[in-house]
Amino acid sequence: MKTIDLAALRAALASSGAAMLLEALPERYFREGHLPGAVHFPHDNVAARAAAVLPDRRARIVVYCASDTCKNSHQAAEELVRLGYEDVAVFVGGKKEWLAAGLPLETEVR
Repeated sequence: MKTIDLAALRAALASSGAAMLLEALPERYFREGHLPGAVHFPHDNVAARAAAVLPDRRARIVVYCASDTCKNSHQAAEELVRLGYEDVAVFVGGKKEWLAAGLPLETEVR
C-alpha cells in the first residue's frame, strides 16, 4: 500500500488539486477532532459509501486513522484499491503525528 508522510500530506492539502482526506475511525473519534477538511469514512463501511463520497476513481485520496499502530486506514485504503480507486495512500502517522507536529484538528462536521 502506498503511504504518505506528514510533509507530503501538508503539501498535497495546500495544492490546488488537493487530496480527498478520509478519516477511517468510528464517528465519535471523528467528532472529537479530525484533520482539517477530512470526511468521516469508517473502515468497515467503505463499499457502501465509496461511490457517494468518492465519485471520481482517479481522484487523489489519503486515508488516516489514529496513529501508526491503528490499521483502520490500511483496511479502508485496501478496500478502495480493490474497488478500483487508482490513487490511494495512507497517512500512517495519523492524528497522533499531526498533533505532535503542533497542527490543529477541527471539530466541524460536514
